[in-house]
This record gives sequence, structure tokens and C-alpha cells, in this order.
Amino acid sequence: MTGMPIENTTATGFVHEHSTILLADDSENDLFLMRMAFRKAGFAVQLQTVSNGVEVIAYLKGEGVYANRSLYPLPTVLLLDLNMPMTSGFDVLTWVRAQPALRRLSIMVLTASMRTEDVERAFDLGANSFLVKPSSMEELTAMVRCLRDWLSINHFPPLG
Repeated sequence: MTGMPIENTTATGFVHEHSTILLADDSENDLFLMRMAFRKAGFAVQLQTVSNGVEVIAYLKGEGVYANRSLYPLPTVLLLDLNMPMTSGFDVLTWVRAQPALRRLSIMVLTASMRTEDVERAFDLGANSFLVKPSSMEELTAMVRCLRDWLSINHFPPLG
């Protein structure tokens, strides 16, 4: 896959209810639990989901079903699972960081892995954060609340 111009529709500044978070995870159960945790945490943001690395890249390129940027705006943050079919989270990280228009995209790895090698590799490839999925809904909701609060005070540069 080659670099290509990507329309910048991400707002600068803080994450707010009009911001988009792209959640990439191949587990339907984990996607369901994350949606529930976002609701329980009162995190009112547009949460888009994809289930594999190929879909992440298509979404970010605005290709195929993701071509309409009104329906599928560029995310402010990508929550990325590492172990996905077709294209792994590591491959997605490598691809995103090779795209000039996406070099500033905030990527937070969200995975079940606690392997030191995975943490090191993710950061070496350009991850901004590494979160391990909690085992209970209460812990997941607490993590999403922390994420919401941090994102609400963090400034994000425009993409491109």
C-alpha cells in the first residue's frame, strides 16, 4: 500500500462529542464491551469500529465503504488491537507511520498482551500509548473514564 493524500477533517484541539475515535478489534465481544464501557463512562464521542487491519487502513484511506468522510470522518484517536486477522496491529502501525498525512494521528494500543516485547515493538513502531484490556467491566469503564478525561484536556494537532 502506498502513501496517498488524505483529506483532513479532524478538528484541532480537544476531543469533544463531534470527535471520532476509531476502535480496531477483531473480537465482536470486545467491541460490544467497549461500546458499553463508553456509554457507562459517559464518553459522548463518535465511536467507529472496524474488525481487522485491512479495514483500519481502508477507513483511514477513505476507500470503499469508508469513502464518505461525513459518515466516516478521520479519527482524532485510533484505539488499536495488536492481534487481528489479515493485517496485524503492528502492520497497521507501520503503515500509518509511513503516511505523511497521518503521521500525527494519536494511536493507543489496546490489547490483551502484557508482553514486554509487544510494548517495546509498539512504541518502536510509533504507538503513543499502550493499554492492556482490563478483565472486568468495572475496570474497563474506569479505564475509559480515564481515557475520556485525558483526551478532554489533551491538545491534538491537525493531521497532514
